[in-house]
Amino acid sequence: MRFIVLGTAGWSPQSPEIAPILEVIAKFGEVVLHDFTGEADLSEVEADFVVVLGGDGAILRAARQMENNQRPVLAVNLGRLGFLAEFGPGEIATALRRIGQGDYRVTEHLMLVCQVSHNGQTIGQRLGLNEATVQTGPPYALMEVDLYVDQEWVTTYRCDGLIISTPVGSTAHNLSAGGPILRKDLQAFVICPISPHTLSHRPVVDSADRLYEVVIVRARGNPAAVVDGVIAAHLLVGDSVTIRRAPVTFKTVTFPDRGYYRTLREKLGWGGQLELAMMRRRQDPPELRR
Repeated sequence: MRFIVLGTAGWSPQSPEIAPILEVIAKFGEVVLHDFTGEADLSEVEADFVVVLGGDGAILRAARQMENNQRPVLAVNLGRLGFLAEFGPGEIATALRRIGQGDYRVTEHLMLVCQVSHNGQTIGQRLGLNEATVQTGPPYALMEVDLYVDQEWVTTYRCDGLIISTPVGSTAHNLSAGGPILRKDLQAFVICPISPHTLSHRPVVDSADRLYEVVIVRARGNPAAVVDGVIAAHLLVGDSVTIRRAPVTFKTVTFPDRGYYRTLREKLGWGGQLELAMMRRRQDPPELRR
């Protein structure tokens, strides 16, 4: 097996957190490239899997870095919550062994493409895994935006911003703004206003096969279109931001015995504090911790 290893900026293969993990990976295959800068060109690199070391930010960066050549990702949580990173450092050897035995599955997740237009000309475009957000800037006054779905006018939002999220991103900015959690294999987007002036403006779930367009009607300061935490373009009144299904999907390696609701329960601490959920997880028999 051939592996690309990507990770959080600032680390190196010699970092005490990283070196032991690279040694484990090398026992199961060849590390053809490792990059902790986010700058390596992966388009011509032949690999079977990508191992991402870090938190959710490292995974989002890896998704952008792979662009249209997405490979299956084994995500190892070296950060805090790590909602996208299912595995801990101590689980890598077991995970790689099961991959070598064919005891795994690859789950494909919806991605989006965000395109920003000014006077009919494209000024920015980004691939995203979590969400595209049109948001206000300094002095952070309410903005007004029109939303169109398949060219049908939906409404005018007066708000601090508007999030259009994938199912993977539904547990990120969307959840913080009061939006719903979507199962990761759903083919849908969530439209979630941030602090809307009209309380009847609630989050909406719609098909991922539709075209979503946000037009800036009124704004002060320096609003922006942001994709997965990275600015795609700054916006002016009249600018248009379109979001559509991406032609590629984000692929994650998982195992049949790791259920969706188990991940939610552990990461969100359902039924008790997060620390209590993690303590119970550590007390599980080894066969349940695989």
